Amino acid sequence: MRRRVEAIPGRPLPYGILGGCTDIIDVTDEHELLGVEWLALGCCPVGVWNDPCVGADESPGPTPTKEFCRPTAEHADPITVYAGAECSAMGWSYTEAREHAEASLALGEQEAVELGFWTNYLTANADDLTPAAGPVNIAQGVAALEGCLAEQYGGVGVLHVPAGAAALLGCCNLVQREPGGNPTTLAGNCVVIGSGYSTANTGPGGIPADPGTAWLYITGPVVVRRGPAMTIPDRPGPSVNIRTNDRRVLVERTYVVATTCTVCAINVSTCP
Repeated sequence: MRRRVEAIPGRPLPYGILGGCTDIIDVTDEHELLGVEWLALGCCPVGVWNDPCVGADESPGPTPTKEFCRPTAEHADPITVYAGAECSAMGWSYTEAREHAEASLALGEQEAVELGFWTNYLTANADDLTPAAGPVNIAQGVAALEGCLAEQYGGVGVLHVPAGAAALLGCCNLVQREPGGNPTTLAGNCVVIGSGYSTANTGPGGIPADPGTAWLYITGPVVVRRGPAMTIPDRPGPSVNIRTNDRRVLVERTYVVATTCTVCAINVSTCP
């Protein structure tokens, strides 16, 4: 008869959306978990003023005016992720079921947050840069995305890459990583490599990628607000269904993932 031992432990991918590329805030005001809104900063262009009187040999004509930009309101909605454990109450205590559900959430919540952010926000708000001729190679794709971000935002942003396409970033030295640091492009944008992104791999509008292709996205900075993990039920009795004698324990957590100014997407080929 086999002997039961401890489960094989795991750890989330190190460069996912809960890694070092994003600012993570553990909220103290639970109302923030219902969603947040703010006035965008950095999305308005900074103009260049050319004084018409400098170097002019004659009257410059009508006095030019400086343009003003009205900030736009942005928002982010909640993403709730969960893990549930179920087993016979005869063979599993409440403590064991709770520990199993909590461990499952800790291992898999990053992938779930990535999937939720990709499907609920990125695909719904992106400008598609894919040329009419079809997918481009990954170097061309990264270049186009970084150009889009630089023109519309100008600050450091985040490149979102499915884990299934991440190895291609090394083919052309597109990404570098200092010891102990996060992957960054040569332009300085941080790179999130997401397993949840691979699960989705959809383009703007939610259209699945064709075989041999992947979608990449780029955004402004990303801020992740995180609520506490909630265990339901919080005591043994209600966890048991007396009709089936099964025990169920659920652990869930709410996130609010926010970014700013622009989202650009491009379809790249994953074939040599």
